[in-house]
Amino acid sequence: MVFSSLKFIFVFLPIFFACYYLTKPKGRNIILFLGSLVFYIIGSVEHPVHLAVLLISVLMDFTSARIIEKNKRIKKPVMFINAGLHLVAFITFRYTDLVMPVGISFYTFQGISYVADVYRGKIKAERSLVSFGAYICMFEQLIAGPIVTFSHVKDRLHDRNVNIFEAVDGFKVFVFGLGLKVLLANPLGNLWGDITAIGYESISTQLAWLGAAAFSFQIYFDFFGYSLMAIGLGKMLGFEIPKNFDMPYISKTMTEFWRRWHITLGSWFRDYVYIPLGGNRVSFLTNIGNLFIVWTLTGMWHGASLNFIIWGLSLFVIIVCEKYIYGRFMQRFSLIGHLYMIFLIPVTWSIFAVDDLGQLITFFSRLFPFFGEASGVVMEGDYIKYLSDCWPFLAVGAVLSTRVPFELLKKVNKLVMTIVLLIIFAASCYCMYIGLDDPFLYFRF
Repeated sequence: MVFSSLKFIFVFLPIFFACYYLTKPKGRNIILFLGSLVFYIIGSVEHPVHLAVLLISVLMDFTSARIIEKNKRIKKPVMFINAGLHLVAFITFRYTDLVMPVGISFYTFQGISYVADVYRGKIKAERSLVSFGAYICMFEQLIAGPIVTFSHVKDRLHDRNVNIFEAVDGFKVFVFGLGLKVLLANPLGNLWGDITAIGYESISTQLAWLGAAAFSFQIYFDFFGYSLMAIGLGKMLGFEIPKNFDMPYISKTMTEFWRRWHITLGSWFRDYVYIPLGGNRVSFLTNIGNLFIVWTLTGMWHGASLNFIIWGLSLFVIIVCEKYIYGRFMQRFSLIGHLYMIFLIPVTWSIFAVDDLGQLITFFSRLFPFFGEASGVVMEGDYIKYLSDCWPFLAVGAVLSTRVPFELLKKVNKLVMTIVLLIIFAASCYCMYIGLDDPFLYFRF
C-alpha cells in the first residue's frame, strides 16, 4: 500500500485517524503502533517474514538501549553487536536473492542511531516498548523516510495534542506532495520508461539528454512529494517530521546539492559515520579516506548493483575536487556554478538510473557520442515527439525546482489556496482511479 493510492487515502486514513483522534492522548501511541503494523502488513502480505524482521529489530534496539543504560561496563560491545546485527540483516537482504523488506534501509538507520545516541548519553533509553515501537514503525516515515532520530521526536512521543487547524494544515501539505508525485513525477517517469523500452542503443543524443532530464525531475518530485506527504501526515499525528529537501536543483556545487537533497540521510552519514571517523579535523589524506568511506557507503546503501558503487564514487571524486580545487570558484560565480550543476545533475542521475553496466556504457555513448557511437538504428528526430508530449511537465518541474513559486504561494489568499489544493486533490484522485498510481522510486532502496 502506497500513499498515492485510493485504498490508502479513502480506506486506511479515515479508519486510522478516526481511531487515533477518538482515543485519549495517552493511548495514541498504541493506536499509532498497531495502525503502523497494519499498514506494514498490508504492504508486505506476501512476505510475512518481513514483519518478523521489523519486530525483531524493534525489540533488539529497545533491549540494547536499556542494557547500555543500566550496565556501563558492557555498553560498548552491546552497541557494536546491535549495529553489527542490523548491518548483517541489511547486507543479507541487499546482496542476496532474498526479497528486501520494505523500509529496512530506513528503520535500520533509525535503530542504529537510537542505540548510538543512548550509548553517547545524548538521550535516555525509552521505557515503553509500545512508544518505542510507535517511533520506529510510524507509518508516515517507515517505508521511505525521512530518517527521523529519536531525539527529534522524543518530546512529542509522550506529550502531543493535535487540533483541527494543525490537522487541516497537515492534510494540505499531504495533498501538495500527492500532486507532485501523481501529476508531475509519474508523467515524467513515463518518458524514462519509454526510452528504456526502446533501448539505449536506438535513441539519439537529444533523446538521451531529454530522458536524463526527465528522470532527474522524476526522482526529485517523486521523493520530494513523498517527503512532503510524510511531513503532512506527521503533522496530522502531532509530530514535526524534519525537512528532507531544500531546493537542491538551485545548488551551485555538488557539495551544496547534497546538503539540500535527502537532508536526513546526509545528516545521518555525517553524524554517525563521517564525524566519528574524524570528519575534516584530520590530515588531508585521512579526510580523503573519510569522504571515500562515506560516499562508498552511500552508494551501497542505495543498491547492490555496480552502478550504485560507481555513482557513489563519482560523487566522491566530484566533491573532493570541489573541496580542494574549484568549489569556492563555483560558489563565487553563480552563473557558472548553476550551469555546472545543470550539466552534472542529469549525468550523475543517469549513472544511478541504469543498473546494467553494459547498458550504462551504451547510454553514455549516446549522451557523449564523440567518445564513440553505440551500435543500433536511430530514428532521426526521435526526440521531437517526446519533447512535444513532455515539455509542459519539464517546464513545470524546472519552475518548481526554484524558490519563486513557493514564495508566491505564501502570498496567495487562503481561500484561493484551498481551491487550488482541492483541484490538485481531485486531479490526483482521478489519475489514481485510471491506474496512474506508480509506486515511489525510493521504495526500491
